[in-house]
Amino acid sequence: MIPACKLRILPLILAAALAAPAFAAGQPVEPVLAEARKHKAPLLETLKSLCNIESGSRDLEGLDKVAELVAARLKTLGGDVQLVDVNNDVYRMEDTPEKVGRVVRATFKGNGSKNIMMLAHMDTVYLKGMLEKQPFRIDGDKAYGLAIADDKQGIATILHTIAMLKDMGFKDYGTLTVLINADEEISSPGSRKLIAKLGAEHDVTMSFESSRANSDKLSLATAGIGAVTLKVQGRASHAGSAPEKGVNALYEMAHQVTQMSKLSDASTGVKMNWTLASAGSNRNVIPADAQAQADVRVLRAADYDGIERQVQERSAQKLLPESKVTAVFERRRPPLEASDASQALARHAQSVYRELGRELVVDPVAEGGGTDAAFAAQGNRNAVVERFGLQGFGAHTADAEYILLDSIEPRLYLAARMVMDVSRGQLK
Repeated sequence: MIPACKLRILPLILAAALAAPAFAAGQPVEPVLAEARKHKAPLLETLKSLCNIESGSRDLEGLDKVAELVAARLKTLGGDVQLVDVNNDVYRMEDTPEKVGRVVRATFKGNGSKNIMMLAHMDTVYLKGMLEKQPFRIDGDKAYGLAIADDKQGIATILHTIAMLKDMGFKDYGTLTVLINADEEISSPGSRKLIAKLGAEHDVTMSFESSRANSDKLSLATAGIGAVTLKVQGRASHAGSAPEKGVNALYEMAHQVTQMSKLSDASTGVKMNWTLASAGSNRNVIPADAQAQADVRVLRAADYDGIERQVQERSAQKLLPESKVTAVFERRRPPLEASDASQALARHAQSVYRELGRELVVDPVAEGGGTDAAFAAQGNRNAVVERFGLQGFGAHTADAEYILLDSIEPRLYLAARMVMDVSRGQLK
């Protein structure tokens, strides 16, 4: 046990370390680094607990178990914790379930003026029952588990960053908010409005999706995700004796897909690709119904208007006049576009990482995936940066998802230092 007198002077020692010439010279702040080392093994235990609870986006029982575990941990750390039911304000999409899981929201009040939000998600893409064959395990320099990279590591990293700050007696922030949602993998239909509201209220949002195993990075930009659902109604008839009396929905769907197959635009980064299709019920019946779906990606929110307009214009150009064609365009997730404040935050993160002798890549170009960080940045120019989590690989794979053990200490150090430096107005 640490004597009470030492506990009282720890914040003073930490403040002195931050102001020392060694810090100016780019050396690590030893009290923070020591905390990161101390929390490596406990973080792995936290990850084991999280990964061994199945929590698919539609598994409300599993999501409740994770939410209650995380809420209890945050209460122990001193947070004012709420389990928020977001089902009264759901943005309905083609695949939105009847009910989504609760959001864990924890608020820590400090004595400063800067407001910081830490963001991660508890839901996964995996089906119930898969855990039996893929329990948490450590093998060499990697820890494996279902959703360990996407995004159980994000939750664990946030929990232990908060614990580090508590251990050091650091409370120079104004409000430190932790938000862990349960519907990210299905485009956050319930939590998106809450994330956007809180993003506008916080000076900085640090989102804890994993970094790449082969590229130690942060991301300033992510893609916006949209979808097109094409529905065609025709008329059934006997395919052998009276095909001319039918209206072949499959023919019309094929025509529509073909004429909309080249709407991608490399110059703007807009991508539209047809990925699913179905038609008919029997081999000898002219199909009366057909459906297809397309995946859409944009780099700028403004580009949604153009691609949606083209889809609607093309869908009106029918092959079979008697068919009925409906094209529903969904804006599932906005893109994250870099602001000046985000770029400044990322530059400071690079300088902090260099204290450890490591180079942090800051990626200004979206890779194609979407993120809840984009909701936090929607309608404001506050600092929002993605990939503060551990280095990982294999998201959405059944047997190859892992995090790198060697990334735990530097990423904990980075997260804690960023909260501390933002709180004290020390961005370089």
